[in-house]
Amino acid sequence: MALGRPRSSKRSSSSSYASTVTTLIFLALCVLGIWMLTSSSVVPPQTTTRTSSDTSTATTTMDNLQLPRSEDKEASAVFEDNPGDLPLDAIKSDDSNDSNIIDDRSKDNASDEQESRDQDGGGGNEAQLSEESAMTQNQQVAESQKVVEEKVDLGGSQEQNANSSDQSNESTETVESDNNKSNEASLEINPQEQPQEQLPEEPENNGSQQEIPQAITNEEQQQQQQQQATDIPENTADIPENGGSSENDQQKPETEAEKVPQESEIHNQDDDKTEQQIQQQQQQDSSNTNNSEETASEQNQPREEHRRNKMPTENQESQKTESRENQETPKDSKTTENKVEEPTTAGSLDTSAIPKESKESKKSWSTQAAQSENEKDRRREESTSNGSIYGYTWQLCNVTAGTDYIPCLDNEKALKQLRTTKHFEHRERHCPEEGPTCLVALPENYKRCIEWPKSRDKIWYHNVPHTKLAEVKGHQNWVKVTGEFLTFPGGGTQFIHGALHYIDFIQQAVPDIAWGKRTRVVLDVGCGVASFGGYLFEKDVLTMSFAPKDEHEAQVQFALERGIPAISAVMGSQRLPFPSMVFDIIHCARCRVPWHAEGGMLLLELNRVLRPGGFFVWSATPVYQSLEEDVEIWKEMSDLTKSMCWELVTIQKDKLNSIGAAIYRKPASNECYDQRKHKRPPMCKNDDDPNAAWYVPLRACMHRVPVDNAMRGSNWPQQWPKRLKAPPYWLNSSQMGIYGKPAPQDFTTDYEHWKRVVNKTYMSGLGINLSNIRNVMDMRSVYGGFAAALRDLKVWVINVVNIDSPDTLPVIYERGLFGIYHDWCESFSTYPRTYDLLHADHLFSKLKKRCKLQPVLAEVDRIVRPGGKLIIRDESSTIGEVENLLKSLRWEVHLTFSKNQEGLLSAQKGDWRPDTYAESS
Repeated sequence: MALGRPRSSKRSSSSSYASTVTTLIFLALCVLGIWMLTSSSVVPPQTTTRTSSDTSTATTTMDNLQLPRSEDKEASAVFEDNPGDLPLDAIKSDDSNDSNIIDDRSKDNASDEQESRDQDGGGGNEAQLSEESAMTQNQQVAESQKVVEEKVDLGGSQEQNANSSDQSNESTETVESDNNKSNEASLEINPQEQPQEQLPEEPENNGSQQEIPQAITNEEQQQQQQQQATDIPENTADIPENGGSSENDQQKPETEAEKVPQESEIHNQDDDKTEQQIQQQQQQDSSNTNNSEETASEQNQPREEHRRNKMPTENQESQKTESRENQETPKDSKTTENKVEEPTTAGSLDTSAIPKESKESKKSWSTQAAQSENEKDRRREESTSNGSIYGYTWQLCNVTAGTDYIPCLDNEKALKQLRTTKHFEHRERHCPEEGPTCLVALPENYKRCIEWPKSRDKIWYHNVPHTKLAEVKGHQNWVKVTGEFLTFPGGGTQFIHGALHYIDFIQQAVPDIAWGKRTRVVLDVGCGVASFGGYLFEKDVLTMSFAPKDEHEAQVQFALERGIPAISAVMGSQRLPFPSMVFDIIHCARCRVPWHAEGGMLLLELNRVLRPGGFFVWSATPVYQSLEEDVEIWKEMSDLTKSMCWELVTIQKDKLNSIGAAIYRKPASNECYDQRKHKRPPMCKNDDDPNAAWYVPLRACMHRVPVDNAMRGSNWPQQWPKRLKAPPYWLNSSQMGIYGKPAPQDFTTDYEHWKRVVNKTYMSGLGINLSNIRNVMDMRSVYGGFAAALRDLKVWVINVVNIDSPDTLPVIYERGLFGIYHDWCESFSTYPRTYDLLHADHLFSKLKKRCKLQPVLAEVDRIVRPGGKLIIRDESSTIGEVENLLKSLRWEVHLTFSKNQEGLLSAQKGDWRPDTYAESS
C-alpha cells in the first residue's frame, strides 16, 4: 500500500469549506485549460522543504513549454489516429513568442505559489490549504483567460487526455451523461466514495504526455505533502519512480522530466482532481458547447487515441515514434496502458504495458537479412562496374585490330615470328595458345543491322566504318558511301552492270550448270563483297564466299553485314577447311590467285574440293586480253588444266561488261589420268587422305576419282531440292549411323527430329522470332538436320563439324547444304558481330573436356551481333555453367529447362561492353 493518511480523514472535514472548495476547483480547472496547451514537462514539488527549488523548477520547465500554432487545429482533426508522445527534443517549436509569454506568466505564478506556502507554514488542515491555493489560482486565471479563449479548440481536445487519465477509476457513467447534456447541472461526485484499492492511471514517463497532469496537480501535491510531513520524512520526495526504497535508487539522479508522483500522492490527488475536472468541464462547456460534446463522446477512447489528437503529425512518423517510446520505457516503470483493471503495486510489471510492434515501423527499420543482402548487391554492382560478375572478369581487347579483331588472323605475336610470307602465310590462321577472354568493342554509333533482303543493297555505315574499298572499287560498283549508308549496286570487277546479268551469262554459256537444280553449292574464291553469292540466292543456290583479310579492307565483313555467307580465308600454304569433292561449281572473277604458280599447287587445291564433273568458272583478264602478261598466264594456265585433265568447256565473252570467262569441267573418271604422257602434276599417294583439311599443308598432287558406285563422288547428287531430304546414295544400311541406327535410317530420323524440334520447341515453345534472323550457324552439326529444318525460311545456315566429331560434313554438302571444319577451342575465321543465331547441340559438354569454356563463350560473344540469339541443348550441369558465363556477359537468359539430366537454354546478347581494356600482349 502507498503511504498516506486514510481517506476517512477527509470525511471528517468541516462542511464550512464547501463553497471555498468549489471555488478552488473552478479556478483550478481554468488553470488546467492553460496547462493543457503545453507539451513540455513540469515536475511537481515533492516536499515543503524544497520551496525555493520548486519555484526555480516551475520557471525552468515553463520555458520549455510551447503553445500549438493556430494552423495545427485543422491538422489535429485530420490525423486523429496518430499515436502520441514525441520526445521533448522532437517537438520543440520555432515560435519563440509563445514561449516568452508562458515564461513571464510562469514566473508570476511561481511567486504566488511561494507566498501561499510561506503563509501556511507547511502545516494546517486541508481547507486552509485549499483557500490559499485558490488565491494563487485566481491570479493565474486572470492572466491567462485570453490564451484559453484563443486555444479553446485544441484545449478541449487536450483536456480529454487529462480527463481520461484522471477519471479512469471514477464513476464515469455520471460524468459522460452530464457531459452529453453540456453539463447543464453541476455534478456532485464525492471523491471519498471511490474505492481506495483502485489506482488512477499514472502519466507516462516519456515526453510531454505525463507533464500535463503533473502541472495541473502542482498545488494539490504540495498540500498533501504538507499533511504527510508529520508522518513521513522529508526525503520522501526522493523515492524513485518505481517505488523502490534502496539506497542506490534513492541516490540515483533524476531529471525533471523523469520524476513522477508517488503512490501516496496519487491517492490524494485523485480525490481532488475529480471535482476539479468536473468544474473544468462545466467551464469549458459554457465557452464552447461543441468542445464539450466532442469531449463527452471521446472519454472512453483508449489513451493512444487522445495522444493522437494531441500531436498533429503524420501517421507513419507517429507510429514509429510510439514504437521507439515503448522500447525505451523501463520495465520497472509504473507507466501503464489506459485500461487498468487490476491494481498495480510499486515495482510490479503491468502486462498491459507490453509494447506491440508497429507494422509501419518495418518501413523505417531494416533487418539484418535485408542489410546483408543489400551489401552483397552493392558489392556485386561494384564488381560489375569493373567487369566482374559470377566469378568472371571481362575487359575489352586491347589490340590493333580494334573492333574488327579476329584472334586467329590478328595474332601479331605469331605473325612477327613468320620466316616467310611467300605463300600468304601472314593471311592464314595463327591462333594464340590460349583463347582470348577479352571482348571486342562495338564501333561508335553502331546500330542493329538492316534486315534481309534490304541489307543486300545497303548497310549502316557506322557498323562497318571503312571507306577505302569504296574509294578503290566504287567505279566498279562494289560499294559506295551514300549518306549514313554503304550501298552495294550489285556490281563487281567482272560484272560492273550487275551480278544477275553475269549469273545469267554463265548459265547461257554452259546450260548444264542449271542454277538451283544441278548446281546447288558454289565456292566463290576472292569474293570481294560477295555480290555474286548474294544474287545467287535468287537462283536458290548457296555460295560459300571467302577472301583474305588484306588490303581490300573488310570485304568479308561487308558480305556478312549484308547477310551473305562468307569466311576469311586465303589460298595460301594450307588446305581449305572443306572436305574433298563437295562443291558443284568453283568461281573466280579476277580473284588475283596465281593458279599456275609452283606447279599449280593452288589450282590443285580447288581440284580437291571440286566435285567430279563440277565446273570451274574463271573470269579473268588472261581469258580475254592480249597483254603480254595475260598471254603468258593464259598459256601456263592452259597447260596446267590440260595436264590436270580439266576439260575447257567454253570461253564466252560478255559484251555488256566487256569481259570473258573460261569454264572448265573436272573429269568424272580416271581414264584421262591413266592416259597422260607426263605425270605432272603427279597423282597423290594412296595413303593421302583427300578429306584431311585441318591445318594440312598443300601438296601438288591429284587424287583419283572414285569409280565404285558405293563410294562418294562416283555419281552426281540428285537435283535440288530432292537431295535435301534423300539420304546420300553412298550411305548404305551396313554402315552404322551416328545415333546407332543404320546410316540411311539415321539420316532420316535426324531430319524428322529437327523438323519437330524447330517447329514445336524453338518457334512455338521458345517463341523465337526468326523474321529478323538471317545469318545462322549450327556450331555442332551432324547431318545438317537443323539447317534442313530451316530450309523454307529466309536464312542461311553454316554447318560446323568439329574436328573431334565424326566427319559428317560430306553428308551435309551432299544434301545441298554447306559447312566447314572447325575446332571451337580456337577462334572462328569470321569478323565480329556477324551472326544472328548460334545453335549448339551438346557442344559445350564435350568441348570442356579439351579446353576452358570461358574463351569459348568469349568467342561466341564476339561473333554474335547485338540482339543476336543463342540456343543450347546440353547436359544440365553444363547448361548451368554456360548460363553463368552468359549472365556475366550481360546476356539476357530467356529460358532454361532441364529434364532427365538434359537441359535447354535460350539467350540473347545485349549491347553491354566493359569499360576497361585488357593489358596488351
